[in-house]
Amino acid sequence: MDNPITNGFAPVQQGQLYYETAGGGPAVLLIHAGVADHTMWDAQMPAFTPHYRVIRYDARGFGRSRTESTSFSNRQDILDLLDHLKAEHTALIGISRGGQIALDFTLEHPERVSALILVAAGVSGFEFQQVDSEKAHLENQMFEQMESMWDLKDFEPLSKLEVQMWGDGPGQPVGRLPAAIRGQLSRMILDNYDRQDGEATAQPLEPPAARRLGEVKVPTLVMVGDLDTTGTLAMADVLASSIRGARKELFTGAAHMLPMEQPEKFNRLVLDFLSNTASAKGD
Repeated sequence: MDNPITNGFAPVQQGQLYYETAGGGPAVLLIHAGVADHTMWDAQMPAFTPHYRVIRYDARGFGRSRTESTSFSNRQDILDLLDHLKAEHTALIGISRGGQIALDFTLEHPERVSALILVAAGVSGFEFQQVDSEKAHLENQMFEQMESMWDLKDFEPLSKLEVQMWGDGPGQPVGRLPAAIRGQLSRMILDNYDRQDGEATAQPLEPPAARRLGEVKVPTLVMVGDLDTTGTLAMADVLASSIRGARKELFTGAAHMLPMEQPEKFNRLVLDFLSNTASAKGD
């Protein structure tokens, strides 16, 4: 392999973060979704590592990372990871929950971030105005079902419903997403539910990002699929309109997990964006 992967564990407060890194050049940190782990980026590693030092990791409470029962900050965890790997600056690529973490980290530590790519991203403190549509009503029903299944610890049917919501897309035919991707998504979800380590409580960013989008100064790319939830689509619009100079890319025929569902388009857009960002800075 031209760019072999090095892995390890970075020490963080009352825990360890599992990471993998490969390639050389400017750093790019990949932050996975809340229904995933670091393996969701399998299609990105071979595309990005010829050009960048790519770091992917399991957030605390996910994958191979380990934690004691504690209160913690995802932003501090990233800072500790970057310091452990001696990465002074990095481009951040975060999807869904990982996008929210990437945005929050950028606001708390702007000096460490060179570019920001927000994929189907959450926004801390965002108050979604409910939409009166058939799709929105279906989503609400699915969210209520998922909450009930979570309370009952009924993880097998819960994982199937989550794959339907975040993989196929709300209101889309079950199985719209290829079986291999649905299988990987289901495995990641069930593996995370099967974890046996401590209960960690994430400390929110204060004030939250929704009130501070004007503070983001780094080049920003917003990505979202047109089959995603109404809330995610609304947040993408807010991010694109509120972050100065942000560019938005809409993926047609795709739902939430863009790097897995349309990896070729995703990789091309990311590489073009990062290349243009570096050129604009004169790097």
